[in-house]
Amino acid sequence: MNPIRPRERDAVLQSLRAGVVPRLGQHLIQVGRAKEIHALLSDIDRIAQGGSTVRFVIGEYGAGKTFFLNLVRSIALEKKLVAMHADLNPDRRLHASGGQARSLYAELTRNMATRTKPEGGALQGILEKFIAQARAQADAEGATTDAIVRRQTLQLTEMVNGYDFAEVVLAYWRGFEDGNEQLKADAIRWLRGEFGTRTDARAALGVRTFVDDASVYDQLKLLARFVQLAGFSGLLICLDEMVNLYKLANTQARNANYEQILRILNDSLQGSAEGIGFIFGGTPDFLLDTRRGLYSYTALQSRLAQNTFVRDGLHDFSGPVIRLAALTPEDFYVLLDKLRFVYASGDPERFLLPDEAIPAFMQHCRQRLGEHYFRTPRTTITAFLDLLAVMEQNPGAEWTSLIQKLEVQPDRGGDADRLPEILASEAPGAVRGDDELSSFQL
Repeated sequence: MNPIRPRERDAVLQSLRAGVVPRLGQHLIQVGRAKEIHALLSDIDRIAQGGSTVRFVIGEYGAGKTFFLNLVRSIALEKKLVAMHADLNPDRRLHASGGQARSLYAELTRNMATRTKPEGGALQGILEKFIAQARAQADAEGATTDAIVRRQTLQLTEMVNGYDFAEVVLAYWRGFEDGNEQLKADAIRWLRGEFGTRTDARAALGVRTFVDDASVYDQLKLLARFVQLAGFSGLLICLDEMVNLYKLANTQARNANYEQILRILNDSLQGSAEGIGFIFGGTPDFLLDTRRGLYSYTALQSRLAQNTFVRDGLHDFSGPVIRLAALTPEDFYVLLDKLRFVYASGDPERFLLPDEAIPAFMQHCRQRLGEHYFRTPRTTITAFLDLLAVMEQNPGAEWTSLIQKLEVQPDRGGDADRLPEILASEAPGAVRGDDELSSFQL
């Protein structure tokens, strides 16, 4: 049995005790979801073959959406894809006119990850891998590296805004070749969406455009094509907290974002995008609400409707929507057992609790919280890790008495997702607004 690496152990335990999803070591605590993961693996393979995919991962608060997205992202990195991820919030959207879409793009590029740089910040490494491959190809063909770089970037000019994208990549190559660090930095700034005016972009790089709100999706498609030229299999983009679009007060602003989602979905269904995949994480209200959710947009409702034959325990994971069921008590038992294993660094001899302690802990939580202890288990998991920490630092402590004294609080974090519904029932006028930038602050 392979021991657990200290870095992964600490990442898992520290993140879960803080109530957040770990970035490393997700595989150590994964339970269930086998069919859902298999469906996303098929998507990753499709992206690697030059196709495109869109998935909507839908689940109640606490059902494990963020964990699932992080797990799929880590699998994509192992499959030689480039992954980008970001959470939507009132200042980051798919469509806007006040910089919020560009802010989302900038966050995605900051979080750009590869297998060798899984924590983000991989854009420069991708550019340099592209140059290294061009040099190797030049040596093999007896050509100059400059000629190969220009030939490769020529493929980008066929796409929307591709000419300027290619020019920026060439500018990075010139900076790399001449040792011009400022030119390299300007090229990276442009690719990250950090230029705010055409004047600044023209002065620094000689290009006529910059990444603005209207060009974000086209820019992502260009990045997907470029990472393929750099030797990667494709690009996977994970967008979580999509419920923030559902919370937008202004109908016009909300529908404009849904129109952008429709465009992405159509491109995927029609095969007009290459080597790119999107995963959107959201709550059932974000999808199903016919007044404010995706189902309020008729074209999306027709494309995202559930297979009518899915009933009586049957599943269909071939459609764009994957609904995550809540954990079962059996899943939760396995999860706690895995947490005990991780805490002991993979050595059963170092277990701090006996086998019978896990069902006793679960029974105590059931008495305090009912089924919420395993359906929204964030605070329950934190309490279990706190118990292990006390047992580790107090070797003479008796676990039975500690469990009986344990206070477990219900997880109320999901209440924020129902804010529009609550305000609508209390004061219908509160959910209307004329300002496109207006939104509910969480």
